[in-house]
Amino acid sequence: MVKGNIIVPEDILSFCCNGLQGSTSAPRAREPGEQEEAPGAMASPPAAHNPTEVQMSQLVLPCHTNHRGELSTGQLLKWIDTAACLSAERHAGCPCVTASMDDIYFEHTISQPSASPAGQRDGRSALGVGQVVNIKAKVNRAFNSSMEVGIQVSYEDLCSGKHCSICKAYATFVAQGPLGSKVRLEPLIPQTEEEKIEYSIAAERRRMRLVHKDTLKDLLTSSPQETELETRDGSGAVPAERTRVESVELVLPPHANHQGNTFGGQIMAWMENVATIAASRLCHAHPTLRAIEMFHFRGPSQVGDRLVLKAIVNNAFKNSMEVGVCAEAYGQEMSVSRRHINSAFMTFVVLDQQGQPRTLPMVAPEPGDGERRYREASARKKIRLDRKYVVSCKQTEVPLSVPWDQSNKVYLSYNNVSALKMLVAKANWALAREKEKVRMYTLEEDKFLSFRIEISVCIPASRAFSLLSNLRRRHEWDSHYVSAELVQKVDDDDMIYHVVSQKLRNENKPQDFVILASRRKPCSKGDPYVVAFRSVTLPTHPARAEFTRGETLCSGFCIWPESQDTSKVAYYNQAMPGYLTYVTTNVAGLSSDICSTFEACEKFLLKNKEDLISRLQDF
Repeated sequence: MVKGNIIVPEDILSFCCNGLQGSTSAPRAREPGEQEEAPGAMASPPAAHNPTEVQMSQLVLPCHTNHRGELSTGQLLKWIDTAACLSAERHAGCPCVTASMDDIYFEHTISQPSASPAGQRDGRSALGVGQVVNIKAKVNRAFNSSMEVGIQVSYEDLCSGKHCSICKAYATFVAQGPLGSKVRLEPLIPQTEEEKIEYSIAAERRRMRLVHKDTLKDLLTSSPQETELETRDGSGAVPAERTRVESVELVLPPHANHQGNTFGGQIMAWMENVATIAASRLCHAHPTLRAIEMFHFRGPSQVGDRLVLKAIVNNAFKNSMEVGVCAEAYGQEMSVSRRHINSAFMTFVVLDQQGQPRTLPMVAPEPGDGERRYREASARKKIRLDRKYVVSCKQTEVPLSVPWDQSNKVYLSYNNVSALKMLVAKANWALAREKEKVRMYTLEEDKFLSFRIEISVCIPASRAFSLLSNLRRRHEWDSHYVSAELVQKVDDDDMIYHVVSQKLRNENKPQDFVILASRRKPCSKGDPYVVAFRSVTLPTHPARAEFTRGETLCSGFCIWPESQDTSKVAYYNQAMPGYLTYVTTNVAGLSSDICSTFEACEKFLLKNKEDLISRLQDF
């Protein structure tokens, strides 16, 4: 299968969380093929213990479940936020507050076997009162004053020993000093291969969070203005106003954290409660929460505040509905000034007796803001599908060349860079050849053979980055390239090229590629400059008879500064099947073509490092 550069967040999170140990933790889930430890045997200590690792085990009690015997999602959110906060504070050494919680997709509900027959038919696991929820959290990366924490939640059936995943998430926490001042964090130093992968990709996830609003805005601008009600028979639609919920909560000391602020997990639980009521008013049934789109905390609230929680169904699709929910705070009963402190969007489904999603009635939005929320819900669904298609799906579920369009550009760029960073962080690279200054390494994994070419060049890293990220100049040093046409400038960091290469030995016509080139400057000291390449599909550039359409799986450059005027330039490539013979011939020493190409690359960099035009050119 040639789809190995599709990044799977579930896999990444399992990298982040597997093997977390704690002195009071419950037995962890065994991986496939792992030997069960003999009773009474001493557990072997981990090779490299991460001090931010936290494991929480909670026994499910009747007070934690809802009317259906399922663990309340609100209660689960409290536990998740607590574990993540403890992990963040271990690294920061000071109080931390929740800034945001990324999208959460619930894979299973936690319910009593007798209380959820539909859930069992649906293949979703059942867990009754008295079973255990295990939550694992670890800081992936610390930025200036914020840090990303990876969380994995699973349940454990104490009778059968079965373990099953419930959900995974990423949370962002901010360290706070006296009087709420920001604290500059010490950098996190990853130790293991998995930690290095998480550390590297955390910068990409942070970038994706920051541009999410722009992605939504761009999609709404380019989408048709008419609503689904205008294109379908909406005579039976339910007015959205009927689903509106408003509830008030008084923040008491048990609702506050150890800093005196309202506990973020408690706010999320209250929001989930009103969202469930709003969803129930549309379907007249008990809905099941399937996904939460980012909780974003805009500000704190304290003991004594009143929190007003509002929810309304924004849009109902065939089998799911989106509920928008927000939280506002005020300090006194007579005060008219409210502070918007949090908002989120939750996706619900209603399951029938066979555990299949029921068809839902349509929603008639209110004029004005209601119509805006209706259209935004459709845009968010589109973004969620793109994100799942490009970022979250299994490697066997999508083609290598994912179709590119404006709405999924952020996720394709994320996937492109993350795939290369994962390849770079692998630990088992072996030196295969060394020819003068050029070193060639190989990595054998399952069905894939990857290679790395490394060379030190007397050129500042920023200059090498500028020259190598411009594919239009690659033919000057790489004889395999005939031409590279810039098809589309997506933004300052992403370009799409149509590349024509030389004929392959067994072909009578040249190859062509449609390549997304994504480049990144270092996020912090020690990070490399990155230029990542992957194939995409463009309607304007279909496969043509005069070319053999090729695809690149995962390739690109990483450039590390060695000094002010010297850089280590490394090129990575996860070889495609049609390219393997060429690679193995060079690895075996039967050809020096790859080494010669990178000697030419060094000459190109040295020749152009003082080129004023190239210096001013950015990409």
